[in-house]
Amino acid sequence: MAAERQEKVMLKPGKAERVGSAINIAVLCILTFITLYPFAYVVFASFSDPVAFMKHEGMLLSPVSFSLKAYRQVFTNPTIYVGYANTIFYVAVGTLVNILMTTTAAYVLSRKQLLLRRPILLMFIFTMYFNGGLIPNYLLIQKLGLINNRLSLIIPVAVSTYNLLIMISGFESIPVALEESARIDGANDLTILFRVIFPLAKPTIMVIMLYYAVGHWNSWFNAMIYLRDSAKMPLQIFLRDILTRNQMGAMNAGSDIEDIGITIKYATIIVSTLPILCIYPFIQKHFVKGVMIGAVKE
Repeated sequence: MAAERQEKVMLKPGKAERVGSAINIAVLCILTFITLYPFAYVVFASFSDPVAFMKHEGMLLSPVSFSLKAYRQVFTNPTIYVGYANTIFYVAVGTLVNILMTTTAAYVLSRKQLLLRRPILLMFIFTMYFNGGLIPNYLLIQKLGLINNRLSLIIPVAVSTYNLLIMISGFESIPVALEESARIDGANDLTILFRVIFPLAKPTIMVIMLYYAVGHWNSWFNAMIYLRDSAKMPLQIFLRDILTRNQMGAMNAGSDIEDIGITIKYATIIVSTLPILCIYPFIQKHFVKGVMIGAVKE
C-alpha cells in the first residue's frame, strides 16, 4: 500500500509542470487561431452580404447577413464548369504522367551501380538553378507543335527535380536485399519497381502525388501563355477572368457592384481551393512519413 501511495505521489505533476503545460496549451491555441483565422475570414466573407460586409468593422467571426450572392455570380457563368472539367483532366493525366516519369527516373538514379549516375543527377539538379526563360521555353513549345495543345500543360512539367530528389532518397532507404532476392526469383527491373519498390515507397509516392496534383490544380500561367482555345482553359483562368471582369465593372459602376466584387474575390478563393483540400484527409497519414523517409540515415 505504501509503495502504491508513493508511486501516485511521484506521478502527480508538480506546480511548475502544470504551469508549463498551461503555457504550452495557451501558446498552441494562439498559434492555431493565427493559422486558421485567415482561412475562416475568407470563408465567412464569401458567405456574407456584400453591402453588410463592406460596412463591417473589426474581426469577422461569422458571416455578415448570410448571403450566396457571390457564389451565384461565380456559378452562373457557364464557363466555370468547362474550367472544372479541364482542370480535372489536367490534374488526373498530368499527375499520372508525373508519377510514372518521376518514379522511373528515381528508380534508375537510386541504383548505386548505374554508370555515370552522378553526372546525370547533376544535370537534373542544374535545372533547379538555371532556366532558359520564358521566350526560349515558348519557342521550344512552338517547335514541338504544342501551342494550343493540352499536352503543353503536361509534358514540360513532367518531372520536378525537387520531387525527384525526394523520391530518390525514399528509394535509397529501401533495403537492397529485397531487390537482390527478387532478382534471384527471376524478377526484372520493371517487376522490381512495380511489385517491390512501389508498395514499400507508398508514403513517399502519395506525398509526391499530392505535390504534383496541387501544382496542376493551381497552374494558370502556362495555360495563359500556351493555350488559345477557351474550351481548353483550366479553372484558374476562368476564375481569374471572372474576378478581373467584376473588378473592372466595379471601376465603371456604382458601389453595389464594387461591394459584390469584393465578396466574389473570396468566393473564387474558396471555389479554387476547396476541392484540392478535400484530398488531404485521404493521404494525411502518409504525409509526415513520406516527407521524412530517407531524411535520417543510420
